[in-house]
Amino acid sequence: MSDPLREPTIPASQLYTRRRVAPLLALGFASGLPLALTGGTLQAWATVEQVSLQEIGFLTLVGTAYTLKFLWAPVIDRYAPPFLGRRRGWMLIMQILLALGMMAMGLMSPGQSLLPLALLAVAVAFCSATQDIAFDAYRSDVLQKEERGAGAALSVLGYRLAMLVSGGLALILADQWLGWGQTYMLMGVLMLIVALATFWAPEPAVPAETPRSLARAVVEPFKEFFSRPEALTVLLLIVLYKLGDAFAGALSTTFLIRAAGYTATEVGTVNKLLGLAATIIGALAGGALMAKLGLYRSLLFFGLLQAVSNLGFWLISVGPHNVWLMAAGVGLENLCGGMGTAAFVALLMGLCNREFSATQFALLSALSAVGRTYLAGPFTPPMVEYAGWPTFFLLTVAIALPGLVLLRWRRADIERIDGRTDA
Repeated sequence: MSDPLREPTIPASQLYTRRRVAPLLALGFASGLPLALTGGTLQAWATVEQVSLQEIGFLTLVGTAYTLKFLWAPVIDRYAPPFLGRRRGWMLIMQILLALGMMAMGLMSPGQSLLPLALLAVAVAFCSATQDIAFDAYRSDVLQKEERGAGAALSVLGYRLAMLVSGGLALILADQWLGWGQTYMLMGVLMLIVALATFWAPEPAVPAETPRSLARAVVEPFKEFFSRPEALTVLLLIVLYKLGDAFAGALSTTFLIRAAGYTATEVGTVNKLLGLAATIIGALAGGALMAKLGLYRSLLFFGLLQAVSNLGFWLISVGPHNVWLMAAGVGLENLCGGMGTAAFVALLMGLCNREFSATQFALLSALSAVGRTYLAGPFTPPMVEYAGWPTFFLLTVAIALPGLVLLRWRRADIERIDGRTDA
């Protein structure tokens, strides 16, 4: 018997073409485009121009703004530009500044003016992080509950495509066709083009109130969040939900090359092409399924798939040396990881109070990196040395389980966030 209280299933094609959802593809692209240009691509440019290894090492500090963006997120919550609304106005300002900054980087050379170029890259990273603050808040504000999964999926798709363009494609263009300066110029023009999506994107149906003061914008996001009865357990869930995935992926490239014996070309091809395609398919499928399953059941189902998919790496570690086996394992892990990411981003959006969505999303997304940065990174090497690769990958499945147990325990909290109760 059908449940009269359950929302009707929405076709995926209709979800992804909705006016509130479709622009997120281009806006996600704008969000991801600057990252490699101030990171890996910039380091490659410096390497080609014979900059010393020590100086290239300092370039890794350029991206610090991405981890500290929660510090100025309250400013984005409090103040609104006089055009395009509180979120889109900031997005457009940052997109124009980013385009100009990328073009200005193209006028310099790391071999001749490394310090000015590095300082400009810091400014570009700051503008990029600020755009991310506004974009994450806009996405949280504009999407309806049943659209969050699809919105998260399109954002991930746009972001990944942008990283491919500003990473791999930019290197090819710079090396074979345009040179480094012209490539950065082209990326700036591309940013201006995708910025047009900011005009196309609609305002939220009911705009949220703006905090009355900067002090309120700083204090109230914390006060409001921690006044919720589920606050601490949800914060712990954010750390634990993708922890097994983080451990499995921390040294996956090293494992495939050094332990499994695949060449760098084989690993690069599988990771860049198949891995990216599988992540995109997983995110899009996850976004579509969320409209039917709801947030809680999606998190549980996709979380189980994330855990089980780590067995693909275990099979690579004990199985024969076979590129197809390696591709299947990597593809499965990325497919399930993409589905989990769509649900996880939807959870973060659902946790945000729209009045403070810029600050709260920035804080929650920073917290979500704790497991990857401070747990998986430092502890994976000693675990591998002690247990060996096959046992380590079995342990990553176990590491994923506490998050799923916590999710099951706090089911009512997640369903309250989602605004539905599944039978």
